Amino acid sequence: MDKIIISGGKRLTGSVTISGSKNSALPILIATLLTDETCVIENVPNLADIKTTLFLLEYLGKKVEKRGSIVYVESSSKLKHDAPYDLVRKMRASVLVMGPLLARLGKVNVSLPGGCAIGARPIDIHLSAFKSLGAKIKLSGGYVLMNCSKLVGCVINFRFPSVGATENILLASVLAKGHTVMKNSAREPEIVDLANALNKMGAKITGAGSSIIKIQGVKKLSYLKHRVIADRIECATYMIASAISGGDVILKDAQIKHMRSIVEKLKESGVKFENAKDGIRVKATKPLKAVSVKTGVYPAFPTDVQAQWMALLSVANGKADITEMVFENRFLHAVELQRLGADIRIEGNKVLVSGVKKLSGAPVMVSDLRAGAALVLAGLVAQGKTEVNRIYHLDRGYEKLEVKLRKLGANIKRVSV
Repeated sequence: MDKIIISGGKRLTGSVTISGSKNSALPILIATLLTDETCVIENVPNLADIKTTLFLLEYLGKKVEKRGSIVYVESSSKLKHDAPYDLVRKMRASVLVMGPLLARLGKVNVSLPGGCAIGARPIDIHLSAFKSLGAKIKLSGGYVLMNCSKLVGCVINFRFPSVGATENILLASVLAKGHTVMKNSAREPEIVDLANALNKMGAKITGAGSSIIKIQGVKKLSYLKHRVIADRIECATYMIASAISGGDVILKDAQIKHMRSIVEKLKESGVKFENAKDGIRVKATKPLKAVSVKTGVYPAFPTDVQAQWMALLSVANGKADITEMVFENRFLHAVELQRLGADIRIEGNKVLVSGVKKLSGAPVMVSDLRAGAALVLAGLVAQGKTEVNRIYHLDRGYEKLEVKLRKLGANIKRVSV
């Protein structure tokens, strides 16, 4: 059990390279189950969730090799149709194997993913869509058992633009018979990246990035070589790190077009943005102004940046609120920020934050991935020493976080307990 120790007060300067997107790499890696040909995925981050995915692919019958940020996937044996609890419980995205396995094998048994620290995240939207495609579904012993003779394209109306459901049905419908039309689909850049990768394999997908995605099923998919897009949530975290520390940081490989809602709010807060070679320069030259945000599905302000924004508001001038519209119970980090001296009040799905002149270092505990990022950000400006515990959550989504921050001038280190 490692922990991170931060001595706050250092202004961040310099440059940092944004890693490949975890939320894009995961479904693209799982898409390799759709072909027996060799696949090469570039710009894959070195994260705990990626390691879990590679292990899952190997269990299902793939041969996997990771060389730096490049992953090579090829067939090793006949595909298995089951994903057991011991694998799925480690990462919710494991349920995405439902789509490709059902499409290729006509059957799949996948463990239900279980609970989540940030609230209920049911897969009923996935299952309803699979049923529309012709799957027969049974729940037994904590597992989802699905089978079909052949998936058949249809019109699917998602009751909510679920990213996971959109990805799962994309992964299934590319090999379904006929046309599939998905309405009220998720519009995230990661969906577009997955669709681009699938099209390179021979799929026929149009409309990705809009609310209506159309798929013409094909009989077979082939070889893939694809470079994963940059991680917009990691990028947002470093933008806020620069802002909260009064810093001047160049973010290399940042794709600003994917982050307009975040950039807009940071500009309102007083942060300056400039184009830089291979990226974007984020500079805070004056005290931050408190700006309210309301989370929503893309392109609205992302729920995955809500915790980091709360850390920023904790030291900004004035009062502002955060309204969480995506997940319930996603304010667990508020109590830990209060331990550092933040003035935060929770009212239902809204948090009211009054900026304070200073935070003070203290031991804090991470409850989930983005909460951990918020506590590290707060530690960067807190006076004294902040000890961040249970950082295995951070390792799921941030590649070498403490190394990158130290390169920017932060007094931060990881220690083994």
